[in-house]
Parts: sequence; C-alpha cells; structure tokens
Amino acid sequence: MTLVTPKRLIDSMGGRFSAELGIDLSGADSGQIFRWFLAAKLMGARIATKTALATYREFGRRGVTAPERIRKTGWDGLVEILDAGGYARYDFSTATKLLSITDDLLRLYGGDLNVLHAKSSDPRDLEERLKGLGKGIGDVTVNIFLRELRTVWDKSRPALSPLVLRAAEHLNFLALDEDPLPALERFWSKRKVEGRGFCDFEAALLRLGKDYCRKRRCTGCPMGDECALRDSSVRRRTLS
Repeated sequence: MTLVTPKRLIDSMGGRFSAELGIDLSGADSGQIFRWFLAAKLMGARIATKTALATYREFGRRGVTAPERIRKTGWDGLVEILDAGGYARYDFSTATKLLSITDDLLRLYGGDLNVLHAKSSDPRDLEERLKGLGKGIGDVTVNIFLRELRTVWDKSRPALSPLVLRAAEHLNFLALDEDPLPALERFWSKRKVEGRGFCDFEAALLRLGKDYCRKRRCTGCPMGDECALRDSSVRRRTLS
C-alpha cells in the first residue's frame, strides 16, 4: 500500500480556510485575526461550508469585517448580509449573537483579539475567554478559529477535531497508542511541504474527514485505494 503524502493530500483537498478567504494570519494583525474570527463563527453553525464562506465574502464585500462596523451595521443590516450570503436558516440568531460577541469584545478587550490572547494565562484560559464572548461561541467555533492560529498564538493549542483524527487514521498517519496532536506534528515535521504549514495539513485532513470519511464516501475519494478503510488488513502504524 502506497502512503499518501501530505503534498498530495493538500493539493487534492486544499489547505487553510483563512487563506482561501484571502485572510493573512501570518503577521498576527488584529484586523486579519478578527476577520478569521468572523469566518469561524459563520462556519461553526450546522450549515454547508460553502454557504458559510459565501456569507463571509458578503460581509467582506460590504466592508463589515471589524467589530465597530458590525455594531454600526446593527441587527437589521446584519440580517440583510446574512440572507444575501445564503445564511437564511440562522440569520436572526446569528445577527443577535454577532452583536453580543462584538459588544463584549469591544468592552473587555478594546475590540482586539490579540489583547484577549495576551490576557489568557494558558491554552485552556484562552478557549474559555473566547467562549465567554457574548452568548454564541461554542466548542466547534473555538476549534475552527484556533486551529489556524497554532503558529501565530503560542497559547493556541486546540485538540484535533474528530474529523481530522478519522482522516489521519484512515491514511495511516497515526498509531493507536500515540498522543494524536504531537504525533501528527512530528509526522508533518518530517514531511513538510514547501510553502505550506501544519495548519494547511490539518485543514486538508479536516476537509477529507468532513467530505469523505464521515460520510464513508470511498467511491470518488481523492485518496483512492491508499486509504486503510478500503483495506481491513492494513493496520494503523507509527511512521519513522
């Protein structure tokens, strides 16, 4: 059985969602980080990823990608943007939550998520502070947001999504007895792809897990016969 390479995985599935949206997190710019936070909030609902991304782009098209702009736009304006992006199923509740979240962010941290990170004592405190914003930040949104900040914020250490784990196990990237996150980071460090980072690798696994592994869509999977799910005789193993 031929091992899938990280390069093939990323080339096939795509990398970071933030990069796909034109958001550059590499410089830890507060404006860019908030844009990703907004996108993560939209992606955190039980809605198609393409709809969430289209809705974020609608916010961007209208220039409503900063806390002050969200507050100024108001509830009716936010509902209009959400509907235009195809987010109609959650438009009322999301508009309410966005206003509550940004009000807390402005009041507690001056609208700057970098300040929130600086005030956090450790990764757990960081996650709790994020969930403490308004009434609409759950575990899924926090995980989406923080996983693309692993190399930007030193306290960003979210657990791997179950979808990432499932995809990594199907591709034999992990062994049964390994601590998943450090093991996957070690795997990446030995097989880095030029111009890409661990966050791209993790996002590609997430995409594979969500679009194929979770649905058991083996037919048509871009990884083809190189997935252990297709061969019950293949056991997960530690790679040296």
